[in-house]
Order: sequence, then C-alpha cells, then structure tokens
Amino acid sequence: MPATLTSDLSAVVGRLRENTVELRSMGRAGGSGVIWRSDGLIVTSAHVVGGARLTHHGLQVVLPDTRRLPATVLEWDRNLDLALLRVETHGLPAAQVGDSNRLRPGELVLAVGHPFGLSAAVVTGVVHAAPARGAAGRRWVQADLRLAPGNSGGPLADAAGRVVGINAMIAGRLALAVPSQVVETFVTRSAPHD
Repeated sequence: MPATLTSDLSAVVGRLRENTVELRSMGRAGGSGVIWRSDGLIVTSAHVVGGARLTHHGLQVVLPDTRRLPATVLEWDRNLDLALLRVETHGLPAAQVGDSNRLRPGELVLAVGHPFGLSAAVVTGVVHAAPARGAAGRRWVQADLRLAPGNSGGPLADAAGRVVGINAMIAGRLALAVPSQVVETFVTRSAPHD
C-alpha cells in the first residue's frame, strides 16, 4: 500500500476514534456510539441501549479521553434500531456526517468500535450495496466488513472519515448499517429544541 494512502487512512482513523464512544451498562461494556453533536448528543443502536432505557440509570458513556459520564436516553426506536443519548458536557468532537445516498458498491469504508473489550478497534471493507430496502422495509448500507459484538452503534465511515451509517448487525456475512440520512432524520425529530 502506498505510504501516502497509509498515512491518509491513519489520519482518518484518528479522527473517527475521537468521535467514537464506548457504552457501558451496569459497569459492563455493551457497544459503541457516535458523538453526533458537540453539545452531548450521541447516537447508538437501540439494541445496545437495551434495558438501560427502562431503568434510567446505569448507562455510561466512556469518551475517547477516558471520562465516564452518565447518559440519558432521549429517544429509542426499535424499528430503526437507533437510540439518541445525552451526556451533560459541551465541546465534544462531533463526527462529520456524510451522505449515505452517494455511496456506491466497491467504495472503501471503515468501522470503529469496541468489540470484545478492544478500545476503538478498526476494520476496513467495501460497500457491497448502496442503501437498499431490507426486511420490514428498513434501509441498510451493506458492506463487506468483519464486525463483532461491541461494534454495534459505532460509525461506518467513508474513506474521507465522513460517517455514512451506524453499524447495526451482521446478516449473511455482510455488515448492515443504518444509513446516515435515516440517522439525521431520527436525530432532527428526536433532539430537544432549545
């Protein structure tokens, strides 16, 4: 791999790690999340939040700088497999959001997450299919990525580091991610309006 491509990808991965958080429930690692807005809004998968949304306590966000903050569940949508969280802090490094509708098969994508207790692990692959409807009418970005438990809720990003999806699951050996356009709509309707 050419040195310039390697250094470019290393820089992209570094930025993505700054936007990716770990979620813990009752002290145990549960998955990943993405800093969506600098004022403390974090997006993750609904199944990562699980029962913590019902208890309203015990859910923590571990920031890239290792701070642990309690998180409040603002919105939870099982059908979209998305959850919106809030932590009480400001000035967080928000992710740059890309346009999932522009993805094309064969494009390089990266996923960052916290699988098996590994901190901000990275995997790369290619887009298998642009956002398409799957079971129950859901839209997914399909990618040839090797995800593992703990990657759920973390970012799927293009080669420029723009988040184009939220990783949700593996199906038929392909990673499925909720497209960024769907996530943006979810955040816009769910976020508190000041």
